[in-house]
Amino acid sequence: MKIATWNVNSVRARLDRLLAWLERAAPDVACLQEIKVTDEAFPREAIERAGYRAAVFGQKTYNGVAILSRREPDAVHRGLGDDPQARFLAAAFGKLSVLCAYVPNGQMVGSDKWAYKLDWLAQLRAYLEKNHKPSGQVVLCGDLNIAPDDLDVAEPEVWADSVLCHPEGRAALESVVEWGLVDVVRKHHPDGGVYSWWDYRQLAFPKNRGLRLDHILATEPLASRSTEAAVDRAERKGASPSDHAPVVAAFDARL
Repeated sequence: MKIATWNVNSVRARLDRLLAWLERAAPDVACLQEIKVTDEAFPREAIERAGYRAAVFGQKTYNGVAILSRREPDAVHRGLGDDPQARFLAAAFGKLSVLCAYVPNGQMVGSDKWAYKLDWLAQLRAYLEKNHKPSGQVVLCGDLNIAPDDLDVAEPEVWADSVLCHPEGRAALESVVEWGLVDVVRKHHPDGGVYSWWDYRQLAFPKNRGLRLDHILATEPLASRSTEAAVDRAERKGASPSDHAPVVAAFDARL
């Protein structure tokens, strides 16, 4: 079973790339963030022709999340707590629960948007506590807008006080992980140096000045069956890429 996450930065702008990637990478489940379309405008027919079902929680122009899967979900949950923005979507496939999250960026440490980000992560922890157990099969995927450790940052000194690396944000994410999740990419790349996002500016991608902001976190029963995890750097190359690359993990299990 292959589970992937990808901030596509507009599904309409990246549709041809997405369809080609689905054919090439063949994930069983793909969590998308920043689709930037309403549910009605989502390119469902094209996705279905590619062999996928789509659960969508969209929003015009901003945000938006989707879960693409080879089989129809048994149940779908949209939204997190009282947040009106389209940033969270969950789908159940038998005993497996897939959670797709697009954590707020936070804009500036100390701002109202920073407080919103921290509160959002606290609500995510509360959602896990209320709806799941660490002994179950749960995978949380998404653009979490935090690099958990300096190992996940090419230039830690540049980003140290930013909303992506600030200690308070890292602690908020760690609280989510401590509920009972394993960082699957870290499991397979303990020395770090693996990045999933590169700024469009200043040749950040060619110089590999990136950060690991996109994550696949799984409960131990699932993480223990992970066989590999990697960033698909090829999708950050070429014409009109997203600024994020897909992250893909394989598990010794079936959807």
